[in-house]
Amino acid sequence: MTRIAAAGANATAIAAALGAAALFCASTPVAKALVADVHPVVLAALLYLGSGVGLLALRARVWLRPGGTGLARGDWPWLAGAIAFGGVLGPVLLMLGLVRTSAASASLLLNLEAVLTAVIAWVVFRENADRRIVLGMALIVAGGAALAWPGESGGAAGFTAALLVAGACLCWAIDNNLTRKISGGDATFVAGAKGLIAGAVNLAIGFALGGRLPATESAVVAAAVGLLGYGVSLVLFVVALRGLGAARTGAYFSTAPFIGAAVAIGAFGEAPSPVFWLAAVLMGAGVWLHLTERHAHDHTHEPLEHAHPHVHDAHHRHEHDPAWDGNEPHVHVHRHAALMHSHPHYPDLHHRHAHGPAEHGTQR
Repeated sequence: MTRIAAAGANATAIAAALGAAALFCASTPVAKALVADVHPVVLAALLYLGSGVGLLALRARVWLRPGGTGLARGDWPWLAGAIAFGGVLGPVLLMLGLVRTSAASASLLLNLEAVLTAVIAWVVFRENADRRIVLGMALIVAGGAALAWPGESGGAAGFTAALLVAGACLCWAIDNNLTRKISGGDATFVAGAKGLIAGAVNLAIGFALGGRLPATESAVVAAAVGLLGYGVSLVLFVVALRGLGAARTGAYFSTAPFIGAAVAIGAFGEAPSPVFWLAAVLMGAGVWLHLTERHAHDHTHEPLEHAHPHVHDAHHRHEHDPAWDGNEPHVHVHRHAALMHSHPHYPDLHHRHAHGPAEHGTQR
């Protein structure tokens, strides 16, 4: 991670990604404890409703202002897709998987989200990749395969659980790449809208499947976990997407399962098998390769006009009218002129460019 920071990567985005990871996967063992007493789909609904209601209470006045969401007309379909995959399908599959497997194994399997996020980012959205990142992804997949092996995960039921958790990871990977398209908008609105809409839909599905609301104490705990582990975590994740792109944010976020596994082992007394530790070593090596990757080459910025929080760095050398109070970061519509230069960078809001054979995978 030091090499990345020294190379000039956005330290705020890196911190946001790691913060999102810590909050999200620390919530997985708690969700595992709750799912024993609450219908899994109802629990998914309460987690997201806690997120949405909490963020609404904090930021409703901002969202109601003209342009307060930070989203353009063309951004709404991307948000709808992110809500469907990341807010409805993903949490339901995870809760169903948690019923059938340990919290520690589920936490490590969540590393597959980073792999699938990166694959979609590379194949569909053409983010750059190098050998270090690809090898890291391969090690994470190997660790996930070890955990999913029927002999080590409890036979057919364990294999089904692994598939359910992997399906949740795929949904969130799609969500991550769709959210990348709207990461310049207000992060709290993106997270809050997902929480409110997905929570309401999941609650209806849960009731249709025979679920019911738990005791008040369990519902409050679920909502609080959702606000931190899903709401605040997603806000930080959107900030990270803005600065790092989908694949790199996923790489940092893939530290989350280790936090969740540690909580599961330390707080809940789960006894991991030797294969669990083998998977942890493989995944840890993969994460290390991600965190020590550096990318730099000559690149051209095409003219661009958009709005997002920014400071006056190398990519924001624009003028302001006399009414500006001088505070940074700030938000306004601004235009970028064409620019060609070289520096270490990620596919953030200002570096979503194509790569030729000579540029793809440049390392220092």
